[in-house]
Amino acid sequence: MEKLLLTHASELVTASGRRALRGREMREIGVIPDGAVLIEDGLIAAVGPTERIAPLAGQCETLDCSGRTVLPGFVDSHTHFIFAGHRAEEFSWRLQGESYMSIMERGGGIGATVGPTRAASEEELEREGAKRLASMLRFGVTTAEGKSGYGLDLDTELRQLAVMERLSGSQPVEVVSTFLGAHAVPEEYKGRTDEYVEFMIRQVLPRVKEQGIARFCDVFCEKSVFSVEQSRRLLTAAREMGFALKLHADEMVTLGGASLAAELGAVSADHLLHADERGIRDLAQSGTVATLLPATAFCLREPYADARRMIDSGCAVAVASDYNPGSCYTNSVPLLFALCCLYMHMSVEETITALTLNGAAALGLADRIGSIEPGKQADIAVIDCPSRHYLPYHTGVNLVERVIKKGKIVL
Repeated sequence: MEKLLLTHASELVTASGRRALRGREMREIGVIPDGAVLIEDGLIAAVGPTERIAPLAGQCETLDCSGRTVLPGFVDSHTHFIFAGHRAEEFSWRLQGESYMSIMERGGGIGATVGPTRAASEEELEREGAKRLASMLRFGVTTAEGKSGYGLDLDTELRQLAVMERLSGSQPVEVVSTFLGAHAVPEEYKGRTDEYVEFMIRQVLPRVKEQGIARFCDVFCEKSVFSVEQSRRLLTAAREMGFALKLHADEMVTLGGASLAAELGAVSADHLLHADERGIRDLAQSGTVATLLPATAFCLREPYADARRMIDSGCAVAVASDYNPGSCYTNSVPLLFALCCLYMHMSVEETITALTLNGAAALGLADRIGSIEPGKQADIAVIDCPSRHYLPYHTGVNLVERVIKKGKIVL
């Protein structure tokens, strides 16, 4: 039996639970002073004060975490990390006052990444994807979702998803794949959005399902992209094929995406910068996780999603990076902590929940990862600071010292 014992954590944050935490529950993160974790064969065997847990371990490798904070590994539940090409010039255009949608309408945005990604080999996509996952790991991320959506055709969408599947088994960060063929309407279908949706339903989704390379189906439900009705049609077909659902919802305008996600039983509704009262109420009354992406609002200079209102209304809120080559070219967890606490009026405890257990719930994995409790996978981040309060206080600085994935020290 392989064993690892973590002892004398200044604070051990358990974030316990096997479902998403809602509303006030998000503050209940379970802090154990002088905490210890016993890991056996990749799973958490015991958690508690060091004086109680250490005698249970017997002879094994021990990691002294004195002066450190021990947290569940972070779960980045919304990323687009498989792509080729970059869009640095678009960032400069936005600095000069152009909007994301105006850039998209003139041929930039998602469409500008499609060409380079279609032209890239699987080897290139895999090599660059591995580098990006290594960067996520350095920030304490142990599980990340990845979306396709930069192919918008059959072959490239399948290649993106196949690359993610290989990467999930070839490096430490666990990857959960999402099919996002409805990310934009490709040039060859311009003016024929309904036909493109039909192409996705009839030709692409069945191949993705046949190959077993995606757990979720997502759609960019947005003005001038995919309407609520088009999104409902695609996601209903995907659900009938056995996919779990996600939704890019109410990002640029209030369109009703949040309510659609709740109606369809989506696992998560993401972005939500412009979710209205009805949408927030529908999410609070559903099992759908509200996944907020503050770094995107920051990079686009848009108002942040109303996290405080959502939490106080009883929503389960997760936070993720939205790492992508256009609207949010960052995967910085310290930036997310700063934005959540300083500008979205979330407490440190709520932010931790949003980036751990609720992030896991946004991937349908809260029963297996996202917290430090017996029986769960031993995915843990050791932070070089004496308390959780340093996460936003040492603003924008990466404090991750060690990362444990499935019971092994991988960083």
